[in-house]
Amino acid sequence: MKRIMIAVTTDLNTDQRVLRIAGTLSDNGFNVMLFGRENPSSKPLNVKFQAVRCKLLASKGMMMYLLFNWRLFWYLMFHKFDLVLANDLDSLVGASLASVLKHKPLVYDSHEYFTELPELIGRRFKRRVWLAAERLFVPRASAAYTVCQSLADIYSVKYNRQFSVVRNVPYALPKPENAPVGKVIMYQGALNVGRGIEIMIAAMQYLPDYELWIAGSGGVENDLRQLAAEQKCGGKIVFLGRLSPDELRSKTQLAAVGLSIEEDLGQNYHYALPNKLFDYIQARVPVVVSCLPEMQRVIEKYGVGEMLTERTPGGLAELIQKVVSQRDKYEEKLDIAASELNWENECKTLIDIYKRFK
Repeated sequence: MKRIMIAVTTDLNTDQRVLRIAGTLSDNGFNVMLFGRENPSSKPLNVKFQAVRCKLLASKGMMMYLLFNWRLFWYLMFHKFDLVLANDLDSLVGASLASVLKHKPLVYDSHEYFTELPELIGRRFKRRVWLAAERLFVPRASAAYTVCQSLADIYSVKYNRQFSVVRNVPYALPKPENAPVGKVIMYQGALNVGRGIEIMIAAMQYLPDYELWIAGSGGVENDLRQLAAEQKCGGKIVFLGRLSPDELRSKTQLAAVGLSIEEDLGQNYHYALPNKLFDYIQARVPVVVSCLPEMQRVIEKYGVGEMLTERTPGGLAELIQKVVSQRDKYEEKLDIAASELNWENECKTLIDIYKRFK
C-alpha cells in the first residue's frame, strides 16, 4: 500500500476539504498520513488518519510559513512516503523540495488564487516571494488541480500544463425533516477582510425580526464584534465561533437563508467558489451571493437563490426578505442541486487523478 503524505497549514480538525480527500484516498488504497500545524487555539486532534501537528514559534506572517515549510521538509526527509500532496502554495515549498531530493511524485491542490489574496495586494515584496515560489515549484508537480474552472483555466495557461477541477463540495446529506426555526440568516467561514460581513451586520437594522448567526473565526473578528455592538440590535447578531463540521451542519440546517457575498477584491475573490455555498445547498437553504463569475454559474444553472446587485445594507436586507418570503420556490431546485453538487460525485475526478500513482 503506497503511503501518501498530505501537508496543509490549516487546522487538521476543521479543514473539511483535506479530510474528504484523505478519506477518499484511504478508501482507494492509499496509506494516508496528515501533516499540519497546531495553533494555540487548536483543540485535541480528532481525525481517523495518522497525523502529526507541529508547533511553531510564529503564529502568522512570513515567519510562520517559513518555519512550517522548514519543519515539513525535514519531516519528509526523515520519513518514508511514496507521494506527497501539497495543499495550497503555503505548503508547496517544503513538499516540493523533499519530493525532488527523494525522487517522489508531488501533487498540488490549489485551494485558491493564493498570489491574488487581498492580504498580498499592495505588498510587493511578499507577493513577489510567493510568485517566485509558485513559478518555481508548480511546474514540478506531477499532477495539479484546483477548486473551480476559472482558476483551472488561468493556471493551465500560466504554466502550460493541465489543471483539473475538484470542487470543494460536501458529502450528500438527506433533506432535513424539520423546517427552519425562526428567521435565521447564516454566515459560515473565515472572518477576514472582503467577506462582506460588515454589510451583513449593518443590514440588521432593517431586519428587526431576524437573527444573524456568524460561524467562524479570523483576523477581523474583534472589529466585527465591535461593529455588532455598535449596531445595538438587541442580541440579534450571534457569533458562534469556530464549530466542528457536525455542529456547523446542524446549525446551518436551521437557517432561512445563507450568505456568501464576498467583495470583488482582486482575482482571488473575483473567481471565488466558496465551500459555504455548497454547504448551504446540502442543508437545503436558499442563498444570497455576490455577482461574481463562479457563484453566478451556480445560481444561473440551479436557481437556488439570488445575486446581490445593490451592495448596501438596505439592498441586502431587501433581498434577504425576498428570498425568505419565496422560500418554497427554491425547495425543488435545492433538492436537484444537492443531488448533483456533492462529494460522492466530485470524488470521481479525484480518483482519476490519483490512479496513475497506485
